[in-house]
Amino acid sequence: MELTTLMDCATQWGCRITEQAPMAAATSFHIGGPADVLIDIPSPDAVAAVVSCCQQQRIPFLVLGNGSNLLVGDKGFRGAVLRLKFADRVPTLTEDGILRCAAGISLTQLCVFARDHGLTGLEFAYGIPGTVGGAVYMNAGAYGGEMAQVLTTVTVVPLEGDDHTPVTLPADKLALGYRHSALMDRFPAIVVEAAFRLQPGDADAITARMKELMAKRQEKQPLEYPSAGSFFKRPEGHFAGALIEQAGLKGYAVGGAQVSEKHAGFVINRNHATAADVLALCRHVQHIIREKDGVELEPEVRFIGEF
Repeated sequence: MELTTLMDCATQWGCRITEQAPMAAATSFHIGGPADVLIDIPSPDAVAAVVSCCQQQRIPFLVLGNGSNLLVGDKGFRGAVLRLKFADRVPTLTEDGILRCAAGISLTQLCVFARDHGLTGLEFAYGIPGTVGGAVYMNAGAYGGEMAQVLTTVTVVPLEGDDHTPVTLPADKLALGYRHSALMDRFPAIVVEAAFRLQPGDADAITARMKELMAKRQEKQPLEYPSAGSFFKRPEGHFAGALIEQAGLKGYAVGGAQVSEKHAGFVINRNHATAADVLALCRHVQHIIREKDGVELEPEVRFIGEF
């Protein structure tokens, strides 16, 4: 890997570069060894340039938002981690009521902006610990809502081919499904901007709904511990957390990793857990549920790097 050329390119585009960056500090799990280089990217055009350089130099790369849905291996990531750092761009409202924002803004920030402008439809996303880009990429959702319900267009940097110029696509081209989009497989791309169609609403009612959902999160989810959110996808006809609880696995621990005693669908970093701890716990839970219920639990969390 020719990292020097990549770092020169990134510097020219105003990126901030950190070598041997500990991924534990960049993920909500607080787990993970060092990446060869972490590049904070300030604009969509810089994303396209840095991606092009990575591909020309054959350098593996990982795109990072808040790092809220990742488990990075203890040996780290060999290559470049690209972190979108243009969240300081204020969301905008068009004359026809479309809300546009940069991919790096947090979902909570976006929800507050919408509320402050009397727009309803995003309340479900309040408190989801991720960025807009990551939420669009995986069609994040909660409490009966999901991004597919409000997303109108998305601007992306394509990863295939030689042309990485940002392009804007209608949401119906993304094949949005349960925790899935075409950006994950058929059309690999990096989200750099998104646009949403919301409805006029009463700010007090929107605030009340946001507070209600946040109270539910705080009551039912182990927010006091580092985690990556819901660890397993919802299997068809079941709820992962219920299956795990019914199997008596609440509180089950491997090293510093534990199935949350508050919500069995969460794996928490209770006490300096390693990626190996989390992986061993995951495999044990999968084995028990497979044997007991005949259900294959699929991780919602992405496993990245060297374990």
